[in-house]
Amino acid sequence: MRRSPAPATAPAPAPAPAPAPVPSRPVLQLTLGALVAVAAGGTAAVLVIGTVLVSLLLAVAVTAASVAVCAVVLRSLLTQHGRGR
Repeated sequence: MRRSPAPATAPAPAPAPAPAPVPSRPVLQLTLGALVAVAAGGTAAVLVIGTVLVSLLLAVAVTAASVAVCAVVLRSLLTQHGRGR
């Protein structure tokens, strides 16, 4: 006796993938006061950095001028010493 094949059953549907969780990071909201504070802080930083750089440049200029004066004085002294004075 022949056995009849068992009726084919439909495969079970795959479970639907769970939706990815949405990261709960805070949304950055800039108010007018915060925007003014950021702008003021940036302006202050630029002014401070500019002041420091100008001061460094002035220090270099003063140092160069004093070295030049020392060089002129030394040359004058060496020239007079060479003449036999």
